[in-house]
Amino acid sequence: MFLSRQNFYHLFLLSTVLPTNAAIDRHALVSKYTPSRNASNPSTPMQVGNGNFAFGADVTGLQTFLPFATMSSWGWKNDSLPPNRTIEDVYNYRGESWYNHGRLVQYDFGGDPEIEQWLTANPNRVNLGSVGLVFLDTHTGVVRNITESNLSDMHQKLDLWTGIMSSSFCFNGSSINVTTTSAQDTSAISVTIVSSLLSPDTRNPSTRLGIFLNFPWADGSQKFSAPFVGNYSSALFSNHTTTLLNISGSNDSGIQAQILHQMVDAIFYTTVGSSTKINVTRDSPVAHRYTILPQTETDTISLVISYNDILPNEIPDAITVMQSSVDAWEAYWMNSGFIDLLTGSTDPRADELQRRIILSRYLMRVNEAEDNPPQESGLVNDGWVSLKFHMEQYFWHCAHWALWNNWELLRRSSSVYDRFLQTSLIRSQVQQGWPSGARWPKMTDPSGRSSPGEINNLLIWEQPHPLVFAEYEYRAFPEQGTLDKWAEVIRETANWMSVFAWFNQSTNVYDLGPPMYVVAEDTSPNVTINPAFELAYWRFGLGLAESWMEKLGEDVPTNWTKVKENLAPLPIENGTYAVYEGIETDFWTDPAYINDHPALVGLHGWLPETPGLNLTVAKLTAEKVWATWNFSNCWGWDFPMLAMSAARNNETENAVEWLLHPLFQFDDVGMPIGGVRVPTPYFPGSGALLYATAMMAQGWDGSEGKAPGFPRSGWNVQAEGLSMAL
Repeated sequence: MFLSRQNFYHLFLLSTVLPTNAAIDRHALVSKYTPSRNASNPSTPMQVGNGNFAFGADVTGLQTFLPFATMSSWGWKNDSLPPNRTIEDVYNYRGESWYNHGRLVQYDFGGDPEIEQWLTANPNRVNLGSVGLVFLDTHTGVVRNITESNLSDMHQKLDLWTGIMSSSFCFNGSSINVTTTSAQDTSAISVTIVSSLLSPDTRNPSTRLGIFLNFPWADGSQKFSAPFVGNYSSALFSNHTTTLLNISGSNDSGIQAQILHQMVDAIFYTTVGSSTKINVTRDSPVAHRYTILPQTETDTISLVISYNDILPNEIPDAITVMQSSVDAWEAYWMNSGFIDLLTGSTDPRADELQRRIILSRYLMRVNEAEDNPPQESGLVNDGWVSLKFHMEQYFWHCAHWALWNNWELLRRSSSVYDRFLQTSLIRSQVQQGWPSGARWPKMTDPSGRSSPGEINNLLIWEQPHPLVFAEYEYRAFPEQGTLDKWAEVIRETANWMSVFAWFNQSTNVYDLGPPMYVVAEDTSPNVTINPAFELAYWRFGLGLAESWMEKLGEDVPTNWTKVKENLAPLPIENGTYAVYEGIETDFWTDPAYINDHPALVGLHGWLPETPGLNLTVAKLTAEKVWATWNFSNCWGWDFPMLAMSAARNNETENAVEWLLHPLFQFDDVGMPIGGVRVPTPYFPGSGALLYATAMMAQGWDGSEGKAPGFPRSGWNVQAEGLSMAL
């Protein structure tokens, strides 16, 4: 039995149980911001997904006219090795050794440049393939040259509450309706197409509608691959292979076609199930594009297209996929934190901020809830160095899950610290020669190997992050199991922090650096010593580690306490905190230091009040940043960090203004705009927005009153299910 598109969709709306007892009408607020389009956006797709898999669509609900990506957390490949190099050269790669206060430390940069570049670019994440509509000449079977301009009456919307995307449009007077949904426990989409063109009749004898699958080549040669990933050029057909496999076994599997795609040594499988019998043919012997047509006359076809790195023996049907989406999204919206800024507020800014929150909550669930730390562009494109992930950004990507109480999602990726512990111990003690501790990587991949590069090796602000994630988890689950789970990670994180700090006998304090890079990565590593933000974060982190050991009933290592209590004081120049000790006194007017992340405002905003911090100086420093920084060069999480600083300093009007700053933009579907320096989307901006708004709505340690980060006048803030920030 075939369902019309309308009945197919409404079947699931009827099965959705809407909330009846919540103080906030969550369904109404989420539905208010349903994204819609009447044309494709050439820069960003509309997406469905599940955190480990995402499908980006143009206005047709598929990838008919724009090759947006189908990305996953597991779809990685290695490129071929450079000429005259072997895998032994990779294993034997060694970088330079630099002196760190009289002792040599071996880093991952300055070695064989060919191998270094290969290690930086590999593995790289792949576009699993495109799915789109194909318009065929009925008589010849030749693909017609149809563009989006040939369509009319285009309407696309995304039901945020269910994760169901619907597109409708007309071609030569015939309607086409497409419904696209992502499975929530597998890497699969369901696609339901309703159109008389699936079986052409006398009303339109010249065109038949089908579906294509296309597979691009991908490699790590580009730092940025945005807005599209992979190359479909015929010039690269010989770089990779695709094969239409023979299907054997029982029809009970639901499988009607399988295609093997091989790039170098990596193999991926695309499996197709259908509500009706289909024919799958290859467009040409050399191309990697395939056409799907129903074998029987029908005006409705429901496909499930599944992606795997092992050959599956079954595939779910479309109804199962759609139901999984409905169930998972309803649970997501109902069973975690929620903020209502709109109901009862008179400030006109509440509407836009509410829109950003709702759309960010959706997109973070699609792109940033994977089994590994997310990459800056999530699962939209390869927006940042082969889609590797950057551990210093992990806080901005995922700390918001803790405040919104999405622990099932956060635990998917926070387990990375346990998984990467052994490689980080080896990096610290074997490669770099530190006496103890685990040195967490900056830029890495699922193997936990650090990518080469001077900044990748000398940045340090990622090091305390696991201490913060552990603290948030213990606050949510104050039990022995939580203490035991994080104990070894806490211990080895703090061990390295304590041995990295160097005791300066001339000043009787422990110094951080040199060599090192600050948060903004804009100072010379060989002169950077005692940067203000990193010193504060070190103190804060070691304090969390001490508390953890005490809760475990274990002795606190004396070296942790000795370093924490004797770290160098935060550097001050002319009454404000300085980026680092000894920086030029006029650094506030030097473009070299005021063009990137303004981490100085994080001293009291991102971070709580830490030992040795002078709140008056911190506020003066924040105000100096506001007055002098070149914000046209800032992006992403800079603006929520500025808002958090304003909120803690009771500058609540400024807090809202920073979250709505003209340079901090979100497009019509909620994609965070990268700005002048990074590609779109840049999801640390979305994560930081959600962290900041949760903090402003629910409060932080020591805050007073309801919604302490929002202005008292014009705002009626209701929050449910949130946790306080540190």
